[in-house]
Amino acid sequence: MEKEISIDHMTKVEGHARLHVIIEDEKIIKCELEAIEGARFFEGLLLGKKFDEAPEITSRICGICSSAHTIATVQAIEKALGIRPSKHTLLLREALIMGETLRSHATHLYFMALPDYLGLESVLQLKEKKPKYVDFAFELITIGNKIVEAVGGREIHPFPAGFENVKINTKRLQEVKEMLKAKRDKIKKGLKIFLKLKYPKLIRKTDYLCLKKKDDYAFIGGLLHSKSGTIKTTDYKKHITEELREYSTSKFALKDGQSFMVGAMARINNNYEQLSKHAKEFLTIKPPFDNPFYNNVAQAAEILHIVDRLIEMLNKIRPVKKKKPIPKTGHAVAAVEAPRGTLFHEYKLDRDGIITYANIITPTVQNLARMEGDIQLLLQKIMHKNKDEIKLEIEKLIRAYDPCFSCSTHFLELDWKEYS
Repeated sequence: MEKEISIDHMTKVEGHARLHVIIEDEKIIKCELEAIEGARFFEGLLLGKKFDEAPEITSRICGICSSAHTIATVQAIEKALGIRPSKHTLLLREALIMGETLRSHATHLYFMALPDYLGLESVLQLKEKKPKYVDFAFELITIGNKIVEAVGGREIHPFPAGFENVKINTKRLQEVKEMLKAKRDKIKKGLKIFLKLKYPKLIRKTDYLCLKKKDDYAFIGGLLHSKSGTIKTTDYKKHITEELREYSTSKFALKDGQSFMVGAMARINNNYEQLSKHAKEFLTIKPPFDNPFYNNVAQAAEILHIVDRLIEMLNKIRPVKKKKPIPKTGHAVAAVEAPRGTLFHEYKLDRDGIITYANIITPTVQNLARMEGDIQLLLQKIMHKNKDEIKLEIEKLIRAYDPCFSCSTHFLELDWKEYS
């Protein structure tokens, strides 16, 4: 008996994706996650551009992660030019990343993931059945937007602190701080639903990669950390390789030849001790996590950590003046934690500050191989179910990785064929 499962129109990554599975005698013969991204050529577009043009270009790679791309670009170029950002500049960038992560996590958890676990078709039904969850998500998203706008000049594609003179809206930041203080208990209560959801049991061991600092939950600095130890950001290519697979236009990244995971769950597993007090109190399920569905729980815990950190830091933020770097030959790598995981930017500059080389590795590229492996493991457990149940469980797994913002809530068309 052979079963062929084709799942089309998977828009959980930038562009499109499909899943093709062949099962023969209850053994998986083929499982191909076909990520079909649009050819956007951002690395090529950067070649020949002056260094200070790069942040505006790379921020367009992703609307929801525009802050992360902007900061990664600026910090790589600063290193190449020998510039050390000030303490206040780093605070601005940290606030940008956290505001962006707050709104991204809230969107994923409530609009994309939660309806599945409540037996609902979409966020529209969630609004009808459980309007308080949708309203709560919008509150978090609005707070995130206000933070990004206040410190980056606009909600999407913010201006990079250090390369631009950004007028800080200190009044707005104080309003946000007081709002967070007043709503912290409500936020904690609102997130508890993700601890109570019944997640499929899918335990597996893998490597988890993220930035790590000794005394802080790292978002914009630190060293790369995984179970194999700590490595310098500049050595990322010694461990992370990208490969092409004939069935996909997206690259698949491997670490030391093996699949691995980045994102909120990786950060929680590696940085649990650096979490805030309220985030630790929230995590009644203690890490390390080995079930990919628990990425939802990890994102919920990160929201609480971000709330605590923002309350602590917002009154410390000050305006910074635009730097006047001197163009010169340079080469550097920067890594930041985007909402979905570690993001790498690498640049080479000539003596006039013109970009001669650019390399960008996004979190989704790093997660694809592990995601494909997890789909195989899940299928082994559920292949006896009917096609609708299989479809839903695969969707829930893919959504747990939160691989893209530009997606619809239900996106799979499943074609099931059996041969005897």
